Amino acid sequence: MGGAAWRWALRAARLLPGAGGGRAPAARRGGLGCVPAACAAPSAGSASSSSGDEALRDKRARILSRGLPKQRPIEGVKQVVVVASGKGGVGKSTTAVNIALALAANDSVDWGQLDYLVIDMPPGTGDVQLSVSQNIPIAGAVIVSTPQDVALLDAHKGAEMFRKVHVPVLGLVQNMSVFQCPKCKHETHIFGTDGVKDLAKTLGLDILGDVPLHISIRETCDSGQPVVVSQPQSDAAKAYLKIAVEILRRLPVPPA
Repeated sequence: MGGAAWRWALRAARLLPGAGGGRAPAARRGGLGCVPAACAAPSAGSASSSSGDEALRDKRARILSRGLPKQRPIEGVKQVVVVASGKGGVGKSTTAVNIALALAANDSVDWGQLDYLVIDMPPGTGDVQLSVSQNIPIAGAVIVSTPQDVALLDAHKGAEMFRKVHVPVLGLVQNMSVFQCPKCKHETHIFGTDGVKDLAKTLGLDILGDVPLHISIRETCDSGQPVVVSQPQSDAAKAYLKIAVEILRRLPVPPA
């Protein structure tokens, strides 16, 4: 405490009833000396903190009262189909591209208003998935997975997430289901067998189709000419075309 403040405290102490002309008791001296700094400030701080908490509660109440965002259709699009996976590296993007082309091949789009918009979702079940589901009316979700156990666990989470936000899950695609040797034609199930089919039973969903692990699928996508358009008669293209047919069977009737 500075000299001036200390002298002020002593003078104030002398004015207290019964203080007399001697030194103020230590308790009084300390008490009076701390009033401006230690006692008054906490009182103001407590009031400020209380008012801040109340403002925060009011803000939360206003946000909660709004509810979920109102879904707004995308102008010029009749139905939105999302292709998702819980895990990265299962061929989801390649599947999404070929499904879009297969839908166009099954139901020729006049390049006016879109009948179907296929969205390739990022892996996982995070903010992007929730934001898209809450802001855009989604006609259905397609879950892509390999038969591998780790991929199946994440695919399960992805399907459950869409169900929680009331997005219809149209079914599952078992990708990279089998590898056929181009020389001897021997088939090898590199990632396991029937894992996605077992998951579909657990979830009460349908298998939309199986896509083999084939080099032509990778090569054609890398060249910018996906297999559905560049090799439409191949087994790989036929697998995607079948998946598109199954998707169309499960989509709701679009609004007029």
